[in-house]
Amino acid sequence: MDRTRCNLEWLVCAGLILLFSPAVAADEPVWTFGGHLKYRASAMSYPDNSIFRDILGSGSLDNSLEARLKLSARQGRWDFKADYQFIGIYSDSLKLANELPGSALPVSRVISDDRRWWDLTYSFGDDNKTALIHRLDRLNVGYTTDHTVWRFGRQAISWGNGMIFTPMDVFNPFDPAAVDKEYKTGDDMLYGQYLFDSGNDLQGVAIVRRDPMTGNVESDFSSLALKYHGFLGESEIDLLAAQHYDDQVFGLGGITNVGGAVWRGDLTWTHTDLDTVFSAVTSLSYSWIWGGKNVSGVLEYYYSGFGQKGGEYAPSDLLQNPDLLRRLERGELFTLARNYIALSASIEMNPLLILIPNFFINLEDPSSLAQLVVQYDWKQNLQVLGALNLPLGPDGSEYGGIESPVDGLYFSTGPSVFAQLAWYF
Repeated sequence: MDRTRCNLEWLVCAGLILLFSPAVAADEPVWTFGGHLKYRASAMSYPDNSIFRDILGSGSLDNSLEARLKLSARQGRWDFKADYQFIGIYSDSLKLANELPGSALPVSRVISDDRRWWDLTYSFGDDNKTALIHRLDRLNVGYTTDHTVWRFGRQAISWGNGMIFTPMDVFNPFDPAAVDKEYKTGDDMLYGQYLFDSGNDLQGVAIVRRDPMTGNVESDFSSLALKYHGFLGESEIDLLAAQHYDDQVFGLGGITNVGGAVWRGDLTWTHTDLDTVFSAVTSLSYSWIWGGKNVSGVLEYYYSGFGQKGGEYAPSDLLQNPDLLRRLERGELFTLARNYIALSASIEMNPLLILIPNFFINLEDPSSLAQLVVQYDWKQNLQVLGALNLPLGPDGSEYGGIESPVDGLYFSTGPSVFAQLAWYF
């Protein structure tokens, strides 16, 4: 903890000294301040044969309030950014994290910095239904020239061309079914980018992490990655090489036009201690006018080489796939099987109201998740976001509920709703 505080104080002081130093620029630093306040509520039901029903009853209700305060400053080629988060949670489903410790299942857990280099998250509460969290999700200093960008500290990065599934994006990717994807969780890293005269660029990141069991910085838990982005005529190409935890990852991706549609995709090869794993995503996106409404649609196929074959999700089967369980636990994967189809559309009902129907299909169960997202810009600084989720599938399937260790009970959920009111300032 002393080392963390030292790093934090050094970064803040260095950023402010650079910004105010007369040697940096003659101009005064430009400060900006903003943020948002979001209230979220979600309700989920549980069928009679759900193991969650024994813990929570027939349903759960979760409430949270999140405030993000964003401070940034720029002087000359230097800039400094800091995002503070306060999160208050009153949640029935937090009980699941206590009842199912160490589970890779997508149960609600309080965010922590156990793996991150700097411990900038502090939480307290009754560890049952209530949690109060304050943390720094962004804290970095950057330097920009005509051809280079350097940024050190807590920040977020997204790579890859998948629209819904993102095998090339291994740094805190979003759950494909997440409703609010405005901010990715930050990591502690050194980021660099070189811009070529041609418009191509080379990006690199070095992410330092700790072993959550010992608290020590370990190379086997850190990441080092390079990605080249280039143009081939009207098409684009990405090349990736990375050491991620103790795995080697190589990727190839691209974007091109096919008629009036956009075809994009990624291929990744991951060499683990146990195997060499291939994953891929490819999609077609197209925009048109339908009944006077602007519509954008996506059809995407995803193959996860880490997934289970043939819908074998029994606890004993999953234990035979440690590569999958590790990625589920780290929040890098959110699916269990190998083959998926996803369909999504964005329908602009009017300039203020957008409907987004999504459909995620497991091709091996078969099971699926139907989702309808509604986005409404209520006023200039107020936005309403809502979603209805309907899992479909038989017992033992991924979306219908996989087997639990208790005979006759499944990790199954019923229909759920999500609502969020956001105020921006």
